[in-house]
Amino acid sequence: MLALIYMTTNFSLAAIDPLSGGIGIAAGVILGIIVAVIATKSMGGSALKKGQSDAETLVSKAKSEADELLRKAQLEGKAEYLKIKEAADKEAENARREVKEGDARLKKREDILDQKLDTLGMKEKNLENIERSLTDRKKNMETKDKLLDETLAKQKESLIQIAGMSHDQAKEILLNRVENECRHDAAMIVQRIEEQTKEEAKAKSTNILLQAMQRYAAEVTSEGTTKSVAIPSDDMKGRIIGREGRNIRAFEQATGVDVIIDDTPGVITVNCFDPVRREVAKITMEKLIADGRIHPARIEEIVDLTQKEVENNIRAMGKKAVLEANVAGVHPKIVEMLGRLHYRTSYGQNVLRHSIEVAFLSQMIADELRLDGNLARRAGLLHDIGKAMDHDQEGGHPAIGMEFCRKLGEPDTVLNAIGGHHNDIPATSPFTPIIMSADAISGARPGARRETLERYIKRLQELEGIATSFPGVRQAFAIQAGREVRVIVDPDRCDDASARLIARDVAKRIETEMTYPGEIRVTVLREVRAVELAR
Repeated sequence: MLALIYMTTNFSLAAIDPLSGGIGIAAGVILGIIVAVIATKSMGGSALKKGQSDAETLVSKAKSEADELLRKAQLEGKAEYLKIKEAADKEAENARREVKEGDARLKKREDILDQKLDTLGMKEKNLENIERSLTDRKKNMETKDKLLDETLAKQKESLIQIAGMSHDQAKEILLNRVENECRHDAAMIVQRIEEQTKEEAKAKSTNILLQAMQRYAAEVTSEGTTKSVAIPSDDMKGRIIGREGRNIRAFEQATGVDVIIDDTPGVITVNCFDPVRREVAKITMEKLIADGRIHPARIEEIVDLTQKEVENNIRAMGKKAVLEANVAGVHPKIVEMLGRLHYRTSYGQNVLRHSIEVAFLSQMIADELRLDGNLARRAGLLHDIGKAMDHDQEGGHPAIGMEFCRKLGEPDTVLNAIGGHHNDIPATSPFTPIIMSADAISGARPGARRETLERYIKRLQELEGIATSFPGVRQAFAIQAGREVRVIVDPDRCDDASARLIARDVAKRIETEMTYPGEIRVTVLREVRAVELAR
């Protein structure tokens, strides 16, 4: 472009100057060539730069497109991979499920086969047992056949012998044979009956005792003998004592009791071991106080009258008890001693009422056992008769009462019940344990016996003292009115075996050293506690 411009200019100058036109043309040609070369280089460099720029743009665009295509290819490849993997997982899961189901079926078949094998084994054993049993039976049959042949031979010989025997001899031989054959069967029957009896005895005995206790309705508490005599005023104490004590000495000599006059207002106490004398003294004192004439002669007179009244009352009470208990043929001396029991108490329970109660309970128990109820009632009424005279004689009331009734012709069954109702002698008849049971029921029923507060507290203290005297015992508490003792032992010093031993030893000590109605339960407690605090 520049060359053309330059050549045009040169042609214009040549037209102006023809001489200088050739030189100018040559110079212009050279200059045009130079300019053309320069222009060409200039145009080639820009074209080169432009081509490089376009090439870089194309390369960058190609790279972008290639990256985009690569990403798309990767995404499509991942999606295809996931699809293929999911399909492969499903196929693998189906294959595993099929394998698992096949294993389960195989296991079930194996179990069935094992059961069939076990069944076949049991059947084989049963068959073997049956074969063995058949073999044994065959042997037994052969043995029995031999025995039968021998027995027939013996019987033939016996028949030959019997043919020459008398009727009595043949009968004796037959009876002996029957006896020998039945002896074993009888022994088996007896053994079976004994076992059944032992099983039913406990339940039957409990039922009998409960029925007897429910059928007999007695008063809850019994009246006790009072030892105190009320006086209208304390001035009467001086009149009872008399001048220099002559009145009280005459009274004590005539009645055989001790009169205690202390600072207690309105009360005079009469003490004596003999309950009849104590009753005579009490009634005499009441009469003297009511009469007001208190001197030795009057005292002796009132004492004589009162003794006759009490003796008449004793006989009347004895007869009433015999009639109430419906016991016939009782000796008059026994009747008198029964009447004396009216003035005797045991733990606050009237002994005569207790005896009548034991009589009826004994009869009910005997009736349930299909025994003689009349005999049981007689033994129950007389079982404590020794208490009417135990203050005059040495020994316990069972032995005293048994000896007294023996002299008056009572039967041996009654004597054994009287002497053995506290296990002093062995029981020789079933009536003795019946009397023991009825005696325990009468004494242990709620409200039958009562004690003074001092004696009650003393008994509880004795129970606790016996329990705490053993080594390893921490504390002891008498509860339920002395019917139970709770013993707490040291767990570090006593193990479980020692606790049981302590319970047994405490019970033995209580049985040996104390007198109490009914029974006392001993409970030993051994407890270990571990306590921690979380703060």
